[in-house]
Amino acid sequence: MTSIDVHHLTKEYGTRRAVDDLTFGVAPGRVTGFLGPNGAGKSTTLRLVLGLDRPTSGTATVGGRPYAAYAEPLRQVGALLDAQAAHGSRTARDHLRALAVSNRIASRRVDEVLEEAGLTAVAHKRIKTFSLGMRQRLGIAAALLGDPAVVLLDEPSNGLDPEGIIWIRALMRGLAREGRTVLVSSHLMNETATFADHLVVLGRGRLLADTSMRDFIAAHSTRRVRARTSDPARLRTALARAGHTLEDAGDGRWTVEGARAEDIGALAAHEGVPLLELADEEASLEEAYLALTAEAAEFSAPGTAAAPAEPPVPASTHRPEA
Repeated sequence: MTSIDVHHLTKEYGTRRAVDDLTFGVAPGRVTGFLGPNGAGKSTTLRLVLGLDRPTSGTATVGGRPYAAYAEPLRQVGALLDAQAAHGSRTARDHLRALAVSNRIASRRVDEVLEEAGLTAVAHKRIKTFSLGMRQRLGIAAALLGDPAVVLLDEPSNGLDPEGIIWIRALMRGLAREGRTVLVSSHLMNETATFADHLVVLGRGRLLADTSMRDFIAAHSTRRVRARTSDPARLRTALARAGHTLEDAGDGRWTVEGARAEDIGALAAHEGVPLLELADEEASLEEAYLALTAEAAEFSAPGTAAAPAEPPVPASTHRPEA
């Protein structure tokens, strides 16, 4: 059993409740996106799962045990919370060697993860000379060092160049295909949409959603059809008789809210209206996310919640060093 299980988890800092009676599970074999506005409690939850904070009440376990119960935690759980945590005066290789020794991991594994993270050429350079993207790669290498069954990553694409972003996407999906449990926290909706199978969404410390990506988007978006025709006037008239409204989307395209492509296609065929394009559309993850979290954002600029989202598209943690 390698799942992450959170049960009635609550964390209070003085009078502020950062995590509020939170219950959810993260299953193996899929990538789970961990989403929420700033101040939603994501980082606090990750710290509680990894034993870096103690809950006020409730439990957070990995593989049925608290993280602190593992004598060699890197063999069970790999996590990246802060890419800046590594000692700047160490080389990348020495940083990983120290972690390997503390968890009885073979030294050959250090070279393996350096190569996997694309850092072999800079393995003997001091970490303080690294760019943010290189530090991020090193943090991911540290998370993979113990070949863990559970991987937690906080903003893993932060600072990565386009090649690095493609690499981390493939890495996360590959880990999930191997049957590992992968939990990824991110603020980048479009990026999350490329790798996540499941979503856990928080707002003001509470659970807002725990569902598959597809079900999440379907639940928080409106059905819509995109069409292109050489005779929009006839199509508008035909749709009006059926109770639909044709909206001008610009660039010669039209949309019909609350409809399915098969229904619009059948109606157009019956009326003899030529269609040059017809497709169902679904909201982007960003649209669905903003629709759900509009009231749960603790920090937002005026008008942010009402601003239009992008156009819809077709259907290592280790223990701190001294």
